[in-house]
Amino acid sequence: MAGNLTPGGAIDLPANTNRNSANNNSLVVCFGELLIDFVPTVGGVSLAEAPAFKKAPGGAPANVAVGVSRLGGSSAFIGKVGDDEFGYMLADILKQNNVNNSGMRFDHSARTALAFITLRADGEREFLFFRHPSADMCLHESELDINLIKQAKIFHYGSISLIEEPSKSAHLAAMNIAKRSGSILSYDPNLRLPLWPSAEAAQKGIMSIWDQADLIKVSEDEITFLTGGDDPYDDNVVMKKLFHPNLKLLIVTEGSEGCRYYTKAFKGRVPCFKVKPVDTTGAGDAFVSGLLSSLASDLELFQDEKRLREALLFANACGALTVTERGAIPALPTKKAVLDVLTKSFAS
Repeated sequence: MAGNLTPGGAIDLPANTNRNSANNNSLVVCFGELLIDFVPTVGGVSLAEAPAFKKAPGGAPANVAVGVSRLGGSSAFIGKVGDDEFGYMLADILKQNNVNNSGMRFDHSARTALAFITLRADGEREFLFFRHPSADMCLHESELDINLIKQAKIFHYGSISLIEEPSKSAHLAAMNIAKRSGSILSYDPNLRLPLWPSAEAAQKGIMSIWDQADLIKVSEDEITFLTGGDDPYDDNVVMKKLFHPNLKLLIVTEGSEGCRYYTKAFKGRVPCFKVKPVDTTGAGDAFVSGLLSSLASDLELFQDEKRLREALLFANACGALTVTERGAIPALPTKKAVLDVLTKSFAS
């Protein structure tokens, strides 16, 4: 593992490990879906070929909330599950992971969402969702915990809650409350095409709130999709088509290769750690949780490239560790595990 990579200057092992610690003014509130992921007990097979499945809590915003907490940060989750065994199990899992779940609501007519996910032999993930509708789609604006949203230093969300009403209106209202309260708005589109009515609807829906975010994290595939097929590695494409005037930071994740970062003042790339992947589910969410846990206690990351690179190195390590276990939430690392792998990598 190299200790530096250009452009962007040298990467140093984060010296101030207290930057990720929680304080009363560093709450990360995550809004959106919370569901059950069913992951095959063996890898490299299709869903139809899987002999058995392991039940695991999931849902990108909830994953991030747990990830932040595991790293020593302060987090809360706002969303809806079914008034069923799975829903109460998920609420309890958040509580066990020290995530404030007071913003959760329980729907009496819709079930908790289910998703079957596998990593096929060709390396591609396969998804099968049960949402017709699921409870997360049924959150109403009137059910929002407004006081909790107002406490957020960072308000994090995806795009899945934009697909259907009433969750779309609840999402937009929550964003507006957070923005007016001075929160940093963090957006991970988390493209899941099978959930949208069409590719056109997905592109339009994801971009409809694009210019309101302060921080955006996208993958290479999402850049290609959102730009209509443009080269995701072209800095000009990123800056001209995706970097809006009010954006403070745009992150492009590149899987095992690490990530790129773009601000108005600087840009660069930070490498990742080589690990043997078992299940990539939740890797991006772990990355986001690592970055937000740093940002929540150090907003200077937006202006200080050295600190930003340290935070991204930390976030990359979070993502790398997560792919070594199955499931999303069960695989999210602790702060100690991340610092251990950072120390070992720099010592080698």
